[in-house]
Amino acid sequence: MNKQKIVNETAEFARNFLEKAEGSHDWWHTFRVWEMAKRIGKEEQVDQFVIEMAALLHDLADYKLNDGSDEKGMKFVKDYLNNLVGISLKEIEHIVEIIDNLSFRKTFDGKRVQILEGQVVQDADRLDALGAIGIARVFDYGGARGRKIYNPAEKISKYKSSKKYRQSETSAVNHFHEKILLLKELMNTETAKKIAKHRHKFIEDYLKEFSAEWEGNS
Repeated sequence: MNKQKIVNETAEFARNFLEKAEGSHDWWHTFRVWEMAKRIGKEEQVDQFVIEMAALLHDLADYKLNDGSDEKGMKFVKDYLNNLVGISLKEIEHIVEIIDNLSFRKTFDGKRVQILEGQVVQDADRLDALGAIGIARVFDYGGARGRKIYNPAEKISKYKSSKKYRQSETSAVNHFHEKILLLKELMNTETAKKIAKHRHKFIEDYLKEFSAEWEGNS
């Protein structure tokens, strides 16, 4: 099986899996990450097949879509990859390594994606958390879990571990300060850093307007 056919079949597989996922982690999130990874990958001259596969499968391993289990999610992805024909063991190892270390919460445990292909996919995923779409995703995710839009009495948290971050029930606005506004400085590639600047500023401007309206000053 040629590589493009594997990618196409994996895209269909991911789309079917994510069909009923909530909006912030649905197929269209994966599609945007896939497209952005390809865009960054061309600039950074990496293995396009590996980044496309990792981008397409990254959320299929997410604990949020696997009954709260990281292990179950990673096993699901590994089983899928191991059943493919035309993919090498090294490619599988790279794809699994990328997905296993991609998440923002893993940074609290000192984990970092080492290979350039992984940094590309991580940047693509993080860019989708910024800008206008990033704002929409934060409120969609918060609403799906019954979280408040904002609670002025709630303090902004600084997490010390992925476990604490995962247990958080913070409001949507606090989530911007606890995660989203940190992403610009965590970008790996020069391409992503340039894109992140505009999207980061858009969120800063939005939050200024939100605060002004909340205080009745706009």
